[in-house]
Amino acid sequence: MPLALLALAIGAFGIGTTEFVIMGLLPEVASDYGVSIPTAGYLVTGYALGVMFGAPLMTVLGTKVSRKRMLMLLMGLFIVGNLLSAVAPVFGVMLIGRVVASLAHGAFFGIGSVVAADLVAPDKKAGAIAMMFTGLTVANVVGVPLGTLVGQSIGWRVTFAIVAALGVVGLAGIAKLVPDMPKQEGVHLRHELAAFKNVQVLLAMAMTVLGFGGVFAAITYIAPMMTHVAGFADGSVTWLLVLFGLGMVGGNLVGGKFADRALMPMLCVSLGALAVVLALFTLTAHNKILAGVTIALIGALGFATVPPLQKRVLDQAHGAPTLASAVNIGAFNLGNALSAWLGGLVISAGLGYTAPNWVGALLAAAALVLAFVSAGLERRDNASAAVPATETVAPQPAAVHH
Repeated sequence: MPLALLALAIGAFGIGTTEFVIMGLLPEVASDYGVSIPTAGYLVTGYALGVMFGAPLMTVLGTKVSRKRMLMLLMGLFIVGNLLSAVAPVFGVMLIGRVVASLAHGAFFGIGSVVAADLVAPDKKAGAIAMMFTGLTVANVVGVPLGTLVGQSIGWRVTFAIVAALGVVGLAGIAKLVPDMPKQEGVHLRHELAAFKNVQVLLAMAMTVLGFGGVFAAITYIAPMMTHVAGFADGSVTWLLVLFGLGMVGGNLVGGKFADRALMPMLCVSLGALAVVLALFTLTAHNKILAGVTIALIGALGFATVPPLQKRVLDQAHGAPTLASAVNIGAFNLGNALSAWLGGLVISAGLGYTAPNWVGALLAAAALVLAFVSAGLERRDNASAAVPATETVAPQPAAVHH
């Protein structure tokens, strides 16, 4: 794997850290600004919305520049947003900083996926994408716990300053290690938009929303589920999330490896196993050891779907994949928001803290159904393509003259 992937992974590590670390620092931020916890929660919601809308917006704006330059500009935006958050004098300014940083998120992973895939041989593309996403998964194991610890012991502003410094390292790495990859000639915005007419691209994005949404239906409510149902102490939640992050790292790497060999089978197996494990979580959540194992499995199976889904979009949007790739990153965040809302509904309905696991299982099962539909359409299209374009006419028997 080329060193340029390391630079992309460092950028992904910084982005993953800033996305999730705020969840552990909400009480400190709310206290400093004199706002309620729900109001401070807008820092999470604002970031997610920024990713969803920023992914296509920044990608469209970047169609006029090379991919390397656009990646550098996005890291610059990420640095500015986190510095603004670190020094924000009032809550509104910090919210702006979070949104500014989020604008870089979707486009960075979208364009970065295209660049990573172009850096390697065709049979290693999913592995290269997985290598970049390793930065995001490792952030949940290392960056988020350390960032939370620093924020709680020294100050949350220091955490965001450190994240900005990570962005500087990522920017320098991209400038030094990523080769110049000029903008594809003849590919315009209309070509990028045309990819969305492809039903396979839309199916892959729907699988992204539902499949990863299944993961976040459970993980969003992991704290009350583990403290009220499994009986863990409040301080144990951080380490349970580390288990989730370790599962993500392993699943991401395995998903990337096997997606290069058999993409759709890998995707179907991952989604099917994820649906089963999420359903079982309603039972295992009552036992500390089984709950910990299940959380790691959810992380592994959930992120095993990421490289194949991202590669699926790249393959189906061939020729103009950049916008579709970025929008698919936004689809992950749409799935997160949708599943968190649905999980909250079933808890509010009095079905208990384990009820979101059933929501997650149903979402993952729905994604599996779409995967079967997508594979079936692909087999039909391949069979049609195998039929010769021109039918050979059977020779007519010669007329017999008497």
